[in-house]
Amino acid sequence: MSLEIKVPVLPESVSDATIATWHKKPGDAVKRDENLVDLETDKVVLEVPAPADGVLKSISAEAGATVTSGELLGIIEEGATGAASDRKEEKKDTGKDEKKADKSEAAKGSDKPAKGVEELSPAGRRVATEENIDPAEVEGTGRDGRVTKEDLVKHAKAPAPAKAAPARATPGERPEERVPMTRMRAKIAERLMQSKNSIAMLTSFNEINLGKVAAMRKQLGEQFEKTHGVKLGYMSFFVKAAAEALKRHPIVNASVDGNDVIYHGYQDISIAVSTEKGLVTPVLRDAQDMGFADIEKAIIDFAKRAREGGITLDDLQGGTFTITNGGTFGSLFSTPIVNPPQSAILGMHTIKERAVVENGQVVAAPMMYVAISYDHRIIDGKDAVLFLVDIKNQLENPHRMLLGM
Repeated sequence: MSLEIKVPVLPESVSDATIATWHKKPGDAVKRDENLVDLETDKVVLEVPAPADGVLKSISAEAGATVTSGELLGIIEEGATGAASDRKEEKKDTGKDEKKADKSEAAKGSDKPAKGVEELSPAGRRVATEENIDPAEVEGTGRDGRVTKEDLVKHAKAPAPAKAAPARATPGERPEERVPMTRMRAKIAERLMQSKNSIAMLTSFNEINLGKVAAMRKQLGEQFEKTHGVKLGYMSFFVKAAAEALKRHPIVNASVDGNDVIYHGYQDISIAVSTEKGLVTPVLRDAQDMGFADIEKAIIDFAKRAREGGITLDDLQGGTFTITNGGTFGSLFSTPIVNPPQSAILGMHTIKERAVVENGQVVAAPMMYVAISYDHRIIDGKDAVLFLVDIKNQLENPHRMLLGM
């Protein structure tokens, strides 16, 4: 029985997708729920699983093609056996010498799959594809010598062998390489220009003394980790402070729709997460109701799934306000760009000990510059400044924040 493989239904905000990688070719055996093809959208990479066991009979759209919801990608012949299954049967009767020969052929680019490819998990195949790793070159630590995703990640991070310098450099050589943008990078560029051209953006700054937050983390951090299984970071303090400040300054949590202003009675806070392919902003839903441990766990989960390509479109939908932390990379000062249709974004930066005056005395304190960029069409400077001062007051008096004051 022939089964159609179709592009899954895409959200309204995603009009089409590009076929990034086919993990099977016509004639290959497939297993039910095995990832057949990766589709790259403007925001995430979607996996299309096999609907049943069988053989990939044909491919209707090759890598690089643009496809839309419901479009035919290929045909599976249910219940049939294919090349991969035949190879497995042959391996049962072969000895060690033939296995070595198979490995050698795979390393040279033969038609046979490299060691462990057909045993790799979807996440493992993604890592192997993105990092251009031949699993035959990776020592497997899984059961029966299987190559795991962790083995591939470790292999990718291992220092590359030093390359011999060219025998003679070409005088005046000025090499260049032209590489097309990925869909995600192109979409990021489009949205940044949209923000720049459609929003009357302004940025205000302040600085925060994080001494009391640092002392609280030092005093309670170990017990917090024992109780909740996660470390107490600075981001959860900022998320809680932002959620409380957004309640008191609802215009900062609003958005523009034509000539209307939409006020949101909830705080869905987007957290900027950096990946190799670009920045993504998964959303903490109802952040106003989340505890510190819930926030820390959610952020860790976002970061892990972002690195592994596991962020979904649902994770990125919505969001009423964004927090971005350039301090992770050492940024001391910046003007973050608003993420439409939101109207404001809070920028965190690196913490530096600086001389400040407290009670008439000059002391060293852990200071952070913070910035709020906002849509001046609906947010007045007064509202933006008061919102940022609210954040500052909460973080400089975290006991008040914990009491909801």
